[in-house]
Amino acid sequence: MTTEGRGLHTHVLDSLGLAITGGEYPEGGIVRTDEVAQRFDVSRTVVREVVRVLESMHLVHSRRRVGVTVRPAAEWNVYDPRVIRWRLAGNDRPRQLRSLTVLRSAIEPVAAGLAATHATPEQCAALTEQALGMVATSRGHQLEGYLRHDIAFHRVVLDASGNEMFARLGDVVAEVLTGRTRHEVMFHDPDPAAVTLHVQVAEAVRERNAARAEELTRQIAVGALQELDVLAP
Repeated sequence: MTTEGRGLHTHVLDSLGLAITGGEYPEGGIVRTDEVAQRFDVSRTVVREVVRVLESMHLVHSRRRVGVTVRPAAEWNVYDPRVIRWRLAGNDRPRQLRSLTVLRSAIEPVAAGLAATHATPEQCAALTEQALGMVATSRGHQLEGYLRHDIAFHRVVLDASGNEMFARLGDVVAEVLTGRTRHEVMFHDPDPAAVTLHVQVAEAVRERNAARAEELTRQIAVGALQELDVLAP
């Protein structure tokens, strides 16, 4: 597929994904592929490829003589980063953010405790580097720079846990942090206490203090939930 073709594919996929997760196509509704092709001025081949991707996410199912039908929300692959991105762009953003932040609060403290046991020297160094990057970008409205270090920090924690299931949640956490920033569901400058906690987590992992790493990460999660109470009630 050409660069232009990939761009069209992505545009149609994002548009339909947003429409489905946003309720424009309700559960059981029919997505008419001929209308989609006409609306976006794309070939039926592009539409079929988009539908296959949506099927892989369990957003729709396609049957002959019936067409492309929207599946119930309970069947969606809510861990798919693109589904998360689309849902965060919709009207249900506060509830989605809270749901994902609660998930993080259940997983990341345990992952941090495991990281204190399993992290390699290289991972410890990376964790410290990203925490210091967060400090350096935590003032002066440098949210994009801060976001890059924040995502990298949490990816290292999940990877260093040594648990492949936790590690696979790195993209999920990245979408949560990105959505929170892009949709302005955080303060212009990050909470100084939260920034300090990230530095302390890096120290606890480096010192192999599992209990402290877990408790500090739990405090980060609690703080994130409290921010949502203020910014996305």
